[in-house]
Amino acid sequence: MNSSISIIKLFFLCSLCSIMFNSCSFAVHCNEKDTNVLLNFKQRLTDPSQLLSSWFPKSDCCEWRGVKCDNITGRVSMLTLPCHTHPSPITAVGEKGNKSHCLSGELNLGLLQLEYLTYLDLSNNGFKFLQFNSMGSRENSSNLQYLDLSRNYDILVRDLHWISNISSLQYLNLDGVHIHKEIDWLQSLTLLPSLSLLHLGFCQLEKIYPTLQYANFTSLKALNLADNDFVSELPSWLFNLSSDISYIDLSWNQIHGELPETMPNLRSIKFLYFTHNYLKGPLPNWLGQLEQLQTLRFSFNFFSGPIPACLGNLSSLIELNLDSNQLNGNLPKDLRKLFNLESLRVAENSLTGIVSERNLVSFSKLEVLSLNSPALVFDFDPEWTPPFQLQAVEFGHVRDKLPEWLFTQSSLKFLTIVDSTASFEPLDRFWNFSKQLHYFKLINNTVNGDISNVLLMPQFVWLVSNNLRGNMPRLSPEVIVLILHDNSLSGSISPLLCNKMSNKSNLIHLDMGYNHLSGDLTDCWNDWKSLVYVDLGYNNLTGKIPHSITSLSNLRFLYLESNKLFGEVPVSLKNCQNLWILDLGHNNFSGDIPNWLVQSVKGLKLRSNRFSGNIPTQLCQLHSLMVMDFASNGLSGAIPNCLHNITTMLSSDASTRAVGYTLNLPSFSTSVACTITMLIKGNELEYFNLMNLIDLSNNNLSGRVPLEMYMLTGLQSLNLSHNMLSGKIPKEIGNLEPLESIDLSRNFFSGEIPQTMSSLHYLEVLNLSFNNFKGKIPLGTQLGSSNLSYIGNSGLCGPPLSKICPEDEKSQNTKSTGEEEGDESEVHSMLYMGLGIGFAVGFWGVVGTIFFNRRCRHAYFRFVHQTYDFAIQKMNFI
Repeated sequence: MNSSISIIKLFFLCSLCSIMFNSCSFAVHCNEKDTNVLLNFKQRLTDPSQLLSSWFPKSDCCEWRGVKCDNITGRVSMLTLPCHTHPSPITAVGEKGNKSHCLSGELNLGLLQLEYLTYLDLSNNGFKFLQFNSMGSRENSSNLQYLDLSRNYDILVRDLHWISNISSLQYLNLDGVHIHKEIDWLQSLTLLPSLSLLHLGFCQLEKIYPTLQYANFTSLKALNLADNDFVSELPSWLFNLSSDISYIDLSWNQIHGELPETMPNLRSIKFLYFTHNYLKGPLPNWLGQLEQLQTLRFSFNFFSGPIPACLGNLSSLIELNLDSNQLNGNLPKDLRKLFNLESLRVAENSLTGIVSERNLVSFSKLEVLSLNSPALVFDFDPEWTPPFQLQAVEFGHVRDKLPEWLFTQSSLKFLTIVDSTASFEPLDRFWNFSKQLHYFKLINNTVNGDISNVLLMPQFVWLVSNNLRGNMPRLSPEVIVLILHDNSLSGSISPLLCNKMSNKSNLIHLDMGYNHLSGDLTDCWNDWKSLVYVDLGYNNLTGKIPHSITSLSNLRFLYLESNKLFGEVPVSLKNCQNLWILDLGHNNFSGDIPNWLVQSVKGLKLRSNRFSGNIPTQLCQLHSLMVMDFASNGLSGAIPNCLHNITTMLSSDASTRAVGYTLNLPSFSTSVACTITMLIKGNELEYFNLMNLIDLSNNNLSGRVPLEMYMLTGLQSLNLSHNMLSGKIPKEIGNLEPLESIDLSRNFFSGEIPQTMSSLHYLEVLNLSFNNFKGKIPLGTQLGSSNLSYIGNSGLCGPPLSKICPEDEKSQNTKSTGEEEGDESEVHSMLYMGLGIGFAVGFWGVVGTIFFNRRCRHAYFRFVHQTYDFAIQKMNFI
C-alpha cells in the first residue's frame, strides 16, 4: 500500500517538474519570419483605435493582440482581428454600422506567408482593396483552414486564384465582398478539396453556370449564395453534389424555372432557402423524402398546385414557409416573358388545396408556420390540439373563421394575418390573445371592431386596413412601433398622447395616417422623445404645429400632409436635427419658406399651401436634399442661382436613394423603408427610393432660369410650369442626362429648342407647351412623341406638329413621293424606338420601385426581408 502511494507521489513530482521545466527553461517565442510578415501587414493599415499598438519590433508577436502561436513551435497559428460594431436600436437603412474605429486601408495577402496559420478572421473591417504579394511555393503549403473576410464592403476582388491554391481551406466567408462579375468563381473554388462551408452572399455575383451538370465540391456542407444578381434557371450542378450538403441558400435572386421532378442528391439537407425568386410550377413530391429537413423557405415565388401530402412526413421540420406563392399584379409583362411566366393563368398562380390537421399532425418540432395563398382552404377540426408550440405564424386568405387551435399556442410571439375574410370573433378573446405577442401584424382583414378600450401590448403593432373603429386605443409601455394606418378611427389624438398613466419613452414609430382623426395636434409631445417616425397625414386635423413637437430630437420622418393645419412653420423645428423627410403638403400653412432647415433633410414637400415670398438661398446649403417640392404656393421672385451646391442632385446613384431605418430589438430585427409621395410624369405615387426632383410649378416665379440649374447632373424630374419665367433654354440642358420628366409649360420662354435635348435618352415626359418657342423641333429620340408637348408655340414647326418648316418644304419639293414616304417612315420609326427606350426606363423608375419592394400596397412601411428575425440560434435565422 505504502509503495503504491510512493509511486503516485513520484509520478506527480515528475509531472510537476516537467511542467516547470517546459514553462520556465524552454519558453517559446515568436518566429522572426512570422514577426516580419505581421509587421509588414500592419504597415499598410490605418488603425484609428490603436488596436495593434502592441505590435512593435523586438517584442514577442505571440503576445500581440489578436495573435495566437503554437505552444511548441512558436509559429503563428491564428490571427483574429474582426471589428465589432454594436448596432444601436435604430440605424439608417443601408447603413452598415459605424466603422470609424475599424481597421482600414490595404489588406496585404502576404499574411498567407505565415506557413502555420490555420485561422484568419478579418471580418467586418473597412479594408479598401487587396494587395497581392509574390508568395511563391509558400502559398501552396499553407495550412489555412478558416478564412473570414466578410462584410469588408469596399473590397473588390478581381482574382480568386490565390484562394484556389489554399488546398487545406475548410471555411470561406466572403459575404458582402464585391466579387468582379467576370471572375469564374465556381472553377476557382471547386479546386478546394476540403471546403466545407462557403458563404458568398451579397457579393454581386452574376454567373451561376446553369447548364453545368457537376461541380466538384467533394466536402461541401453549407452553401450560401443569397442576395446576388443571378438571373438564371436553377443550376443542375446544385442537385448533383457528391457531398452530403446540409445547407443551401439561394434567396433574394432572380432564379426562375421549376424544381426538378426527380429526387436530387439532397438527402442530408437540413436548411433549404429559395425565398424571393421567380420559381414556378408544382412542389415536387421528393420534398417529402428529405427526412432531415428542418427549415423549408419557399416564400415569395410563383409555385402552384397542391401542397404535397408527403410534406407531412417531415417529422424534423422546424420551419415551413410557403407564404405568398402567387403572381403579383405589378409584375411587368417583360419580366413575365423573361421568366417564362407569360402563359400562366390567374387560377394557376397560387398553391391550392385544403389544409387541415392531417397536414400538420406529424410536425411535433414545428416552431414557424407560414401559409398564404388565395386558393388554399383552411379546414381544421375545432377540437384539434396540435403536437407543436409555434413561435411564429403567418396566415393569409383565411375564410370563415380563424383556426381554433391558434389560441392554444401559448409560446406564440409573432403573428401575421393578411387578406382574410375570417371572423375574429369573439374580439375580446382575440385582443387578449395578442397581449402575449412581440410582433402583431394584421393587414387588409375584416376585423371590424371598436378598439377604444383595447390595450395594445406587443412591441411591434401593425394594424393596417382592417376597418378598425372608435377612438385611440390604450398603449402599453412595451409598444415600440404603432401603425394604425388606413382604418376608420376618429376623435382626437389627445387621449393617446396626453395619457399620463404610463411611460411612453419606448415608442419609436407612430403612424395613424388615413383615418378620420380630428381636433388639433395637441401639445403633449414632450413625453415621446424617442419618436423617430410620425405620420398623421390624410386626416381632419386642424390648428398650428405645437411647440412641443419640436422637442423630438430623434425625429427623422414627419408627415402631416392633407390635413387642415395652418400658420407658419415654427423656427423651433430646427431642433429636430436628424429630420430626413418633412411633408407638410396640402394644408394651409403660410409665411415664408423656412430658411433655417437642418442639413440632414432629404425630402422637403411643401406643395399646395399658402407660402409666399422668395425661395431662400439658404436651401442651397442642404447638401442631402433630393426632393424639393414647393408647387402650388404663392412664391415670387427669381430661382436662386446656387442650387448646384446641393451635392446630392449632382448624382442619380440609386444606392443613396433609400430612406428608412433598421430597428434592432432583442427579440427581432427588421428594416423599415419609408416613402414620400411625389408627383412625377403626371402621376402621384409613393416612392421608397427618392428621386432627384425639383417642382416649383404653379407659383409666381419670374426671370430667367439660372444656368446653374443645368449643372444638376443627377436631376431626374424638373417642373417649372405655370410661372412667369422667361429666357432661352441653353444647350447645357443636355447635361441633365438622367432627366425623365421636364415640364416648362405656360411660361414666357422663347428662342429655339436646343439640339442637345435630343441626348436626353431617359426622357419620358416633355411639356414645352404655351410658351414663345420658335424654329424647328429637333429630331431626337424623345422629342417627337406628341404634338401636345408643343402646342401654344406659334413659331414652332416640324414633326410632330403638322406645320412644315420652310426649309423642309423646299427640300420636299425636290424629292419624289416615294422618297417622302420612306423618309417619313424612317423618322417615325426612330421616334417610336426612342420613346420605347425612354418609356421603359421611366416606367421602371416607378413600377420597379413598387414591384421590387414587394408588399407595397400601402407603400409606407415594409420589412426588407419579410421574415421573422427572432433569435433562435439553432434555426440559423438571418
